[in-house]
Formats: sequence, C-alpha cells, structure tokens
Amino acid sequence: MTPSDAEDNRWSDLDRPPLNAASLRRTLLRDGGLWSSLDVVPVTGSTNSDLAARADELPEGAVLVAEEQSAARGRLDRRWSAPARSGLFFSVLLKPAGVPVERWGWLPLLTGVAVATGLSRVAGVDTALKWPNDLLVTVGDQERKAGGILAERAGSASGGGIVIGIGLNVTLREDELPVPTAGSLALAGAKVTDRDPLLRAVLRSLEHWYVTWRDADGDPTASRLQETYAAGCATLGRQVRAELPGNRAVAGEAVAVDADGRLILATKEGVQEPVGAGDIIHLRPAE
Repeated sequence: MTPSDAEDNRWSDLDRPPLNAASLRRTLLRDGGLWSSLDVVPVTGSTNSDLAARADELPEGAVLVAEEQSAARGRLDRRWSAPARSGLFFSVLLKPAGVPVERWGWLPLLTGVAVATGLSRVAGVDTALKWPNDLLVTVGDQERKAGGILAERAGSASGGGIVIGIGLNVTLREDELPVPTAGSLALAGAKVTDRDPLLRAVLRSLEHWYVTWRDADGDPTASRLQETYAAGCATLGRQVRAELPGNRAVAGEAVAVDADGRLILATKEGVQEPVGAGDIIHLRPAE
C-alpha cells in the first residue's frame, strides 16, 4: 500500500473520520493539568498493554488512543473487537501518590462516573452504570452495553500506577453489533457522535473526578464519589446474580455500594453479602 493509499483508507468511511490528534493535544494538554501526553495510533493490539509496558518511564496523565484494537481485552481477559473508528478506544495512566492503596479500587468506578457525566453533557444521552465496569444505554426499550472499563496495576511499586482502559461504541450500527445485547451512542439517539468532542468531554470529566478524589485522599464520601456512583448505578435496587470466583454464585437484591466500592447484596436468607469481584447478571422478576 502506498502512502496515498493509506491516507485514502483513513477516510474510506466518511461517517467515521479519524481523530484530530493535534487539536486534541491543544485543548487537553495544559500547564498544571492532569494530562501530560496524548498519542493517537491507527491500530494496536491493546492500549492497556502498551501503556502498562511503559508505566515506569511515563509520567502520570499519559493518554493513548487507538483508532482500532486487534487484541482488546475486557475483564477476565475476555476479547472483543469493533470496526476501525467506530468508537473510542483509549487508556490513561494514573499514579495516585498519597492515596492509600486500599482506596485504588474506586478508580474503575470513578471512571464510570466520569464517562457517564461527560457523555450526558455533550452527547445528550443517559449512560447508566452496571457494577462494576459496564456502561449502559437504552436503545428503544432495551438496556444495552455500550462500553466497558478495565483497570490494571502496572509497573513497579515505586514508579508504576494504574492503567485504565475505556472502550465505548459510538457509531456502531445494528448489523455490526457483536451480540444482540450490545449498543452504541448512535443507536441510543446521541445528538453528537463526533468522536473528538466526545473524547475531550470524557477526559475533562475524568480529570475533574480524579483530581477531586485524589485531593480528598481517595475518600469516596468526601469527594462525593460514592453517592454519585450510587445515583447513576443501574444495578442498585435490582435482583441480581453474582457469579464469583471459585464457581460460586449468590443471588439477591443489590442494595448498596459500600465504602470500599463493593456491591452489597441482600439475600433471601437475610444476609447482606459484600461482592468485591465477579460477574453481575441483572435478573428479570421471573428469574
């Protein structure tokens, strides 16, 4: 492929133009701000893996965006893929020095709050949160997953931090959905599907929530993170089944998210059981 062919291919789908990296840098990278670098690559295996490999050498606030990922990963090492430029696929490196490590578990929940609030402001679409890391939109009368979040420890104890990956379906069409329960901002009726303002809004929202949380020493109450997450969490008040490590499952009503970010289930035996990790399935009343 010649250079001109490659350039033409970038614009092969006029509904999905490439991101404008130079414009994004001008508006997001500023003195005293969180974001220290922003790179956009045409394709990579996994932005999380790429940032994690450089976690010690990179400063906090590095952002890596891919127009396409060939080996994207979700929780439990699940694989997923999407057409090039059909969504936002990016990772950020955070190094919350001074925040007790036991509070770092709030970071994926914080990211969910930031994405939901940023999208609501710019795209005009309500994005609900499914504990712990899914982003839900409503398509017709159906609740569908439009995105997910993956947080991973990376680098050394002295120089590393947390890499948080975000995958969000933006213009994915019905015939492109990987599963019928998937959705996208476009299918949910978003008033904006231009990825440049969407990415700016999400990163600005993430900076606001992260700095507020970090300056409160990671306290989810003082930073109002706990109450804001609960207000936007579609899991609370529902009957759910938690599929836990070790092939164990527990069912009950999701009644709260505690100070450690765990989901509290009220079981039919009258026990309130905290769930810190696992797959959560929203049950219909008949289930």
